Amino acid sequence: MGDTLRGRRVAMLAADGVEQVELVQPREAVENAGARVELVSTHSGEIQAMNHDINPGDTFPVDREISQVSPDDYDALILPGGTINPDNLRRDSRAVQFVRDFVASGKPVGAICHGPWTLVEAGVVRGRRMTSFASIRTDLRNAGAEVVDEEVVTDQGLVTSRGPQDLPAFTTKIVEEIAEGKHPART
Repeated sequence: MGDTLRGRRVAMLAADGVEQVELVQPREAVENAGARVELVSTHSGEIQAMNHDINPGDTFPVDREISQVSPDDYDALILPGGTINPDNLRRDSRAVQFVRDFVASGKPVGAICHGPWTLVEAGVVRGRRMTSFASIRTDLRNAGAEVVDEEVVTDQGLVTSRGPQDLPAFTTKIVEEIAEGKHPART
């Protein structure tokens, strides 16, 4: 276990329908770098992960409900994808507010695949350079983001990637951004 992120706390915000590999690999990467990770969700108990959006994967225990947390509790936020997960998150006003406040704090945020949908709902993508799964790029553009097709894109601490094929680049970059720490908050 490395110590690059020793003492850092990372929230992984996910709901039922999260793409399992996009939850597991980033979590392992930041934990292996020394961070403490908590799975935050819209409800207590467990969340159901999926493989390729249609095949049930494993269940994962929720560490804290969204109503119990604040951006002040964490040094970084990761938003894994899967189609159903961000759709569930963006329908929960508490999750949307948490994401909005987190981005406003200037702390690192990572979002992969469909994860940026929650950022769109939070109204925090205008003027940002980003990437995502191909089918939600129009949503990002309509919300004011500059959208590119690259494996990993970083814009002042906001790290985005297209999907599972980009996990190696995404996990490397999110660990790097968390190690750098807070960026100037955008207005």
